[in-house]
Parts: sequence; structure tokens; C-alpha cells
Amino acid sequence: MAIFTFNLSLAQEKNEWISLFDGKTLNGWHQYNGDAVGPEWTVSDGVLTFNPKEDRKWGDGGKNIVTDREFTSFVLSLEWKVSEAGNSGIFWGVKESEAFGEPYVTGPEIQILDNERHPDAQANPKFHQAGALYDLVQPTADVCKPAGEWNHVLLSVNHNTNEGSVQLNGTEIVTFPLSGEGWEALVNNSKFKDWKGFGAFKTGRIGLQDHDDSVSFRNIKIKEL
Repeated sequence: MAIFTFNLSLAQEKNEWISLFDGKTLNGWHQYNGDAVGPEWTVSDGVLTFNPKEDRKWGDGGKNIVTDREFTSFVLSLEWKVSEAGNSGIFWGVKESEAFGEPYVTGPEIQILDNERHPDAQANPKFHQAGALYDLVQPTADVCKPAGEWNHVLLSVNHNTNEGSVQLNGTEIVTFPLSGEGWEALVNNSKFKDWKGFGAFKTGRIGLQDHDDSVSFRNIKIKEL
């Protein structure tokens, strides 16, 4: 398995990055608003994969997973690949509660998508494409690799400076504020305008989305700021 080479010194790797996925088990993760992770999530050869059941109906959902730990300011690094016409996402600031039925109710999402085949790439061009801050900030460039190939995302969420950013495959494609008038303006111009609790929590869990399509992750690590 190819290992992604980060532009960081070995000392930083050893002293600052925390692995969120050991490549062997689902330790450190649980089902959103639940306990054990469902059988749709499997681990093999250092890769975490979601495969919906063959008899599943579209929209059954509910198998999203989140970290056991909560985080505030951080840099998240991971690799993902999605199936043809696939859709998924990465959340942060997720709060678990019976009042919030899905991670996306509270947690903003970095989109995972097959830009070539999924209709979301055309329904709301760029705002729903891979790497976008979903429905809020569109990527400045399409640097996504084709379905079935690995993409590397680096998500920075820094509440100390009120700055967020997304790098996809080494290119910064999205920047955004995390609070204040700038953030409120983004939300007010999106589908989340009237969603109570959306983007409201500075501290929350990292989440990986069940969107009815096969998606894989590896090399998931975080550095707290």
C-alpha cells in the first residue's frame, strides 16, 4: 500500500500528529448517536471502507460514524476514494443528541464526490463538488482524481484565528471563516439557513458519512492546534 508523504518534518510526525485510525480496527470510532459500528464498515490492509448492503433502499442511511473524541482547533489529514457516481463527506463540529438525527444537522461537511458522474456536481455546480464546503463555499479549482483513485485532503479548522481551509491533493481550494458575520452570511445563503445548531459548536466530533455509496479512507490523522 502506498503511503502518503506529508510536507512535514519527521519530528512533527512523531510529536504532533495523532492517528485516528490504526489501520486494523475501528477503535476510536462509533456509530453516530449509537455504540458499535455497523457491519457496513470494514477494515482491511490499512483501509476503512463503507459498503452499503446489497438489499438496501436509497435513503436508509443512518450508518454514519464519528470519533470517540471531540476536537476544537485542528488540522485533519486523510485520504479517500469513492466509487463511480459515489457521494460521501467528512464532518467536523458534530454533536450527538436525540435532537440531531444526523451528523450533518450540526457538522459542516467537506464533500466527497465523483465529479465526473454524480449529478450533484451539476445540480449546484462547484458548491457540491469534491472538496467544497458543502453548499457554503465552492472550490477554486477541480483537482479531484477520478473515481477509484486516492485523494488526499487536509482540513484546517482554527478557531484561534477564525480561519478554515481545505487542501485537496496539495492545492488549497477552499477558505472560510468559522464564526462571526462572515460565517453567518455563508449559512444564510445556503440550505442550512434555518437549521438550528448547524455549525454552532466549536468543539465536536469528526464524522464520516454514509451516503448510500461505497467509499474508502486511510491514513486518518489529526494535529490539534
